[in-house]
Amino acid sequence: MNGITIGFAMCGSFCTIAKVMTEMQKLIDMGYSIIPIMSEKVYSTDTRFGKAGDIIMQAEKICGRKVIHTIEDAEPIGPKKMTDIMLVAPCTGNTAAKLANAVTDTPVTMAVKSHLRQSKPVLIAIATNDALGASAQNIGKLLNTRHYYFVPFSQDDPIKKPNSLVSHFNMIPFALDYALSGKQLQPVFGTGAVK
Repeated sequence: MNGITIGFAMCGSFCTIAKVMTEMQKLIDMGYSIIPIMSEKVYSTDTRFGKAGDIIMQAEKICGRKVIHTIEDAEPIGPKKMTDIMLVAPCTGNTAAKLANAVTDTPVTMAVKSHLRQSKPVLIAIATNDALGASAQNIGKLLNTRHYYFVPFSQDDPIKKPNSLVSHFNMIPFALDYALSGKQLQPVFGTGAVK
């Protein structure tokens, strides 16, 4: 893992941020270098799941770097060859839609677009309440787009939220290893209940 730099881009699925931060620490412990990236919402919004300032502080402490949180600061990622792989975790349905349709209007989508200039992998860890509804077409499109890979995902609450999918964040290290080799970790869907 030494010598591999991950762009770790976080979007506003606020209920999953704590799980994602745990995985960020695991990746650092495994020897990866991480550049933290946040959407404007994650960088500036306090929610019942935590204060933005605390999330920023935690990410910067784990990674030992300042968080990239503007489009301007995300743009040089590709030209400067700053990343070997881009991980979007959590990736909301909104961000998946933007990536699937080449919309670049946030720090996260700019980071991905810039990173893709190198033709290197992007790993998506989806977390959205409408994945099997309105967002399904965008997820399907990304599943069939070159350089995009997914962390395996499942329904997190099939009875109360039948359209909701959340990635198995604990599988990020395995999915990362596969994506770096140009492969999709399988099975990508339905690997048991999300915990």
